[in-house]
Amino acid sequence: MAETRRFFTPLAWLDGGWAQDVLLVAGADGRWQQLQPGCDAAGRAGAEVLSGPVLPGVVNGHSHAFQRAIAGLTERAAPGRDDFWSWRDRMYAAALRITPAQLEAIAAFLYAELLAAGYTQVCEFHYLHNDHDGRAYADPLEMSLALVRAARSVGIGLTLLPTLYMRSGFGARGLREDQRRFASTPDAVLRIAEAVRREAAGSPLLTAGIALHSLRAVDEGALHECARAARAASMPVHIHIAEQQLEVEDCLRQHGQRPIEWLLDNVELDDAWNLVHATQANAKELQALQRTGAAVVLCPTTEANLGDGVFDLPAWQAAGGPWSIGSDSHVTRSWTEELRLLEYSQRFVLRQRNVAARAAGAESTAAALLQSAMEGGSAAGGMPLAGLAVGQRADFSVVDTGAAALAGVPATHLLDALVFSSPANPMMRVVAAGRDARPRPDHRAYEAALRALW
Repeated sequence: MAETRRFFTPLAWLDGGWAQDVLLVAGADGRWQQLQPGCDAAGRAGAEVLSGPVLPGVVNGHSHAFQRAIAGLTERAAPGRDDFWSWRDRMYAAALRITPAQLEAIAAFLYAELLAAGYTQVCEFHYLHNDHDGRAYADPLEMSLALVRAARSVGIGLTLLPTLYMRSGFGARGLREDQRRFASTPDAVLRIAEAVRREAAGSPLLTAGIALHSLRAVDEGALHECARAARAASMPVHIHIAEQQLEVEDCLRQHGQRPIEWLLDNVELDDAWNLVHATQANAKELQALQRTGAAVVLCPTTEANLGDGVFDLPAWQAAGGPWSIGSDSHVTRSWTEELRLLEYSQRFVLRQRNVAARAAGAESTAAALLQSAMEGGSAAGGMPLAGLAVGQRADFSVVDTGAAALAGVPATHLLDALVFSSPANPMMRVVAAGRDARPRPDHRAYEAALRALW
C-alpha cells in the first residue's frame, strides 16, 4: 500500500537553482505534496535524510530499446557510402531476429542503465510489432507488453508509443521485405495504445501515446486519423521529422514542401506534438513551429553517431520553443552526455561558448540546459514530469559528491561540473513516483539475449 514519504536534503534543485535544507514530501499518489526550502530541525523531524544533493528525474524523450543490442557493433566501415541509411540496413538485421523474451531482457537491462544515470521516464518509440515472418502475433500486444514488463521490473516510468509504419518511403506502395516486422495500421496502433492505457490504470509510472514513424512512412489519411484519436484521448504524439537531408529532398519532390513546412500547413499541431530530431529544420520553420506549442526531441549522441547534423538550438531557444532529450539508439545512456554534446555541437558550429545560456538569457549553461530538458520532457512523456514542484511526479536522484569528478567543486557549480566535467552520472540513488527504483542491470539475461542474436 502506497504511503506518504518525507525526505530531507541539504541541497535540492528547485526553480532553476540550488535551494538549501529542503523538505520533500511525496504523497501516496506518487506526486509531490510539499517542497519546503529552509526547513528547520523541527520541520524535518522524522524525515529520511538523503546522503547528497537532489536533482529532479529527467525524461528520456526518445528510445528504441532494441537498438541497445547493436550499440558498439556498427562502428566498422561499410562498403560504399557509410551514413544513416547504411546503418539502418544493419539495424534492420537485428530487428528481424529479436524475440519477445530477448526484447524484454534487452529493454530491462537498458532501462536499469537509464535509471542509474538519473532518467526516471522513458518514451519508447515502438515499431517492432510483428513476428519474424511479418505476421501479427496471436496477442498483438506481445512485444509491447515485453517493454511494459521490462520497465516495471526496474521501476522506471514508461510512455509507450506504438508506432505507425506503413510504407518504405514517399509514394511507395508498402514496406520493404526487411521492414515486415514494423507493418501496422492506424487501428492497430490505436488499439495497442488503448490497451496499455487500460493496463496503466492507477499506475503513476505507465502511460501511452501514439507515434507516426515519419512523413515518408505514413500516408496523409492515416496521419490525420491518428492525430484525431490522440487529441480525443489527450495522448502525446511523436514523429521523426527532418532528420536527414535526403528525407527533405524526397519530401520536396513528393509534396513541393519541406517536411516541417508540410506538417505546419496540413496538420493542426499543438502542445501534444513532439517532433523528433528536426536536425534539418531552418529558422523560419522553427519560428512557425514554436507558435503551435509543439516541442522537439533532441538526441545529440545518436544524431552525432549517425551523421544527422546539428539542430539549430539558438533559433529554437530564441523563439521560446520547448525541447527534451532522448538517447534514441542508446550509444550512450546518460542525460549529462546528451546535454554536454548538445552544447558542444553548437560551440563547434558557432565558434562560441555557453551558447545555451546566452540563448536562454541565463548565467549557467548547465542550468539552462537542464531546465529546458525538464520542461520539454513533461510534454514528451504525457505526464506531470517537470521537476521538483508540487503536483509533479515525485522523481529524483541523489548525487554522489564523493565522485572524483565532483571533488572540491563548490555547491554553486555542482550542476556545471556534473554536466561538463563528469565521465558518468554519479547517482547514488534514484526514486520514481516516490518509490526507490532498482537500477541494477541483469547482465546474465542481457548477455544471453545478445549471444542468441550474434
